[in-house]
Amino acid sequence: MTALPVYRRRLAPEGLATFRQLRALGLRPGGQPVVAQLERPRRRRGPLVAYLYRVDLARPVRPMTPAKRAALAKANAARQVCPECGRDAGYRIPASLSMCSPCAYPGMPAG
Repeated sequence: MTALPVYRRRLAPEGLATFRQLRALGLRPGGQPVVAQLERPRRRRGPLVAYLYRVDLARPVRPMTPAKRAALAKANAARQVCPECGRDAGYRIPASLSMCSPCAYPGMPAG
């Protein structure tokens, strides 16, 4: 196994980009391997790591199809329904609570 080159924040060479940077350009990695690693140091924890891909090998993002758009809308709507009371919460229910706020905190005043 070969080790990946590691660059500090803002010191990566031209032609390499993170996944989010590729997305901002309308691109995706397209199956290419990770070519380097970007690290941002933190004081009390390990560094934040981002993988770098070659921009010249990146492919365009696939367009959203109507079927995929409908499936995402259905999944997002399902995440708003509280499994405890069955009401539409009007927001995505956090996985940490797994229920709407009134169900999670019954004694709290609403609003």
